[in-house]
Amino acid sequence: MDDVKLVTPQTDVSRRGFVVMSSLAAGFALAVQPVQAQTQISTDTNGLEAGEVSIPTGSGPIPAYRAQPQGGKNLPLVLVVQEIFGVHEHIKDVCRRFAKLGYCAIAVEHFARQGNVANATMEQIRPIVAAVPDAQVMSDLDAAVAFAKASGSVDTSKLAITGFCWGGRVTWLYAAHNPGVKAGIAWYGRVVGDKTPLQPAHPIDVADKIKAPVLGLYGGADQGIPVASLDQLKAALGAGTKSEFVVYPDAPHAFHADYRPSYREAAAKDGWTKLLAWLKANGVA
Repeated sequence: MDDVKLVTPQTDVSRRGFVVMSSLAAGFALAVQPVQAQTQISTDTNGLEAGEVSIPTGSGPIPAYRAQPQGGKNLPLVLVVQEIFGVHEHIKDVCRRFAKLGYCAIAVEHFARQGNVANATMEQIRPIVAAVPDAQVMSDLDAAVAFAKASGSVDTSKLAITGFCWGGRVTWLYAAHNPGVKAGIAWYGRVVGDKTPLQPAHPIDVADKIKAPVLGLYGGADQGIPVASLDQLKAALGAGTKSEFVVYPDAPHAFHADYRPSYREAAAKDGWTKLLAWLKANGVA
């Protein structure tokens, strides 16, 4: 795609000594190019307040993308959690899609302290992502909620979270972390796996703490997330869970990513329709 732009984000040193990205990259991450322009969805900003914001945290500000209706009041809030490629144009576009429907959507750049994934190869991205502590992610999402509340335009009692791949796993974890979450939608996030000191638990390990209903959207042809692992999580959630799973039999991993060859239009559109119905059914509308 010839018109894709990449900008190296600026960095600052926080008061705790972290080197922090202070701005978001434009365009798409290097690791996902070339972008599939023929299927890429582009949502305009007409009628929206949309752009980069700075989220205050205990270790200094980090960048995020926010989109919401112009002049909106008492807006429901959806936290949008990135893939491993950072807050690039697709994640920003998802935020704008929510904003067009009357939501405030915020996507935090969760890798801001650990490195710049925008100009990185897959081999370079993996160690950056591995260095991001789950505790930091939970804290940054809490900070995004506090930022939204302080804006005066958002009703944070109507809080939801959705995420893709890396962010799908985070969606389950945050639903366990924050009792204020009313609904979650996890797109093909892994639910079991190896543990590390920085990632000490997976969704299956915190299943007993997940009180909010989470909708899991998965691909039956996903080579990295076996359907059997979803069955394990279902069992751990227990018979009384309000969470549900939808598996699209022929869909691969990242079937919602309209800028990648993995995109499957039918599954992506059906999943989005189910997401919106899930939000409404659980009071986030």
